[in-house]
Amino acid sequence: MNNGPLQGVRITEFTSAWAGPYTTCLLGFLGAEVIKVESRQRLDHSRVLSFSTNSEYAGPDESSVFNTLNLNKLSVTLNLSKPDAIEVARKLTAVSDVVMENMRPGVMQRLGLGYDVVSESRDDLIYLSSSACGQTGPEREYVGYAPTFAALAGVSHMTGYEDWPPSNFMGSIDLRSATTAAFAILTALIYRQRTGHGQYIDLSSQEAIAALNGDSLIDYSLNGRAAGRQGNQDPTMAPHNCYPCRGDDQWVSIAVTNDRDWGALCRLMQMPELIGDPRFETLQDRLANLEELDRIIGKWTLERSPGEVTSMLQEAQICAAPSLSSEGLFKDPHLKERDVFMQVDHPVMGKDWVTQPPWRLSLTPAAIDRCSPMLGEHNDQIFRDLLGMSEEEISRLEREQAIY
Repeated sequence: MNNGPLQGVRITEFTSAWAGPYTTCLLGFLGAEVIKVESRQRLDHSRVLSFSTNSEYAGPDESSVFNTLNLNKLSVTLNLSKPDAIEVARKLTAVSDVVMENMRPGVMQRLGLGYDVVSESRDDLIYLSSSACGQTGPEREYVGYAPTFAALAGVSHMTGYEDWPPSNFMGSIDLRSATTAAFAILTALIYRQRTGHGQYIDLSSQEAIAALNGDSLIDYSLNGRAAGRQGNQDPTMAPHNCYPCRGDDQWVSIAVTNDRDWGALCRLMQMPELIGDPRFETLQDRLANLEELDRIIGKWTLERSPGEVTSMLQEAQICAAPSLSSEGLFKDPHLKERDVFMQVDHPVMGKDWVTQPPWRLSLTPAAIDRCSPMLGEHNDQIFRDLLGMSEEEISRLEREQAIY
């Protein structure tokens, strides 16, 4: 049993894909009981395919992607196109502390499961709607996934090289939106604990990602400068780039923050003459001669491994780190020692690797207790034991494919 800080909080979710499920997954790590409402009528696409790895799965219980996003959860199947299923869903929301959905704006209202309806039976309910552009405004009905969130938030336009088009983003953007949604739910839970009142949360993924742009938004509002694409460069640091190392596709990132660090790097490279070189003497000099600067440093790093360069520079208090591939991340000795990756037993896939919760709480540890649920695995537990429905009623709803 998970004894995390959210033990005793029940969440019912009507979510799919990445941004919605990962929100509640984070809260489930912290001890919340999460009930995922699904349907065979329309499966969560992460059960059947992976955009990021271009994989398709033979059945709904064979997806490692779904497993990673839905750890610790319970699953029930309700076909929300059936009025009886809607009624069961309302009963479920009435015994929940939090409801989350990430359907297109207006869908939950048309189903009769909007906040205005379900909060009538529980006035301390917290209800979060996650969408591409929010519940109001001219773009409220935009269909959105991670690449569109990033584009609408201004991140794509600023990312890439100067002579390249804006960059495309995949699932990590979803996970950033999900993290802000989890934060919003936590703040609402604290408010309810203090006042006894629930509330509605309108979360726009566009705005969640735009808010993380921070300095670029401030720069435009104060100075009228619109940030453009500048590759790995930074206007306040030089050198500041990713450099090739010995081996196939091996790289190290180096960020020199001041003249002291620049001098230390020159001495480590055994090129002290560069310290007084008029091309590189000051930050502005280095920024004006970046191409030659990067050529010199890249020639030096190319003779060494990423780990060797990192060790040398870190010992001299210079920011440096290997640019880890997925394989490098998985095999990283530091992450291994901290048990960042673990295997969970899955009844269909066997042992499956997942990522541990990203926090270490000393008194109320976040934890992974079990794998993601099989589709509809907890129908009996939830409908009979929690909602008190009779065997006859459950059987009838199954025959009519309301429970489906």
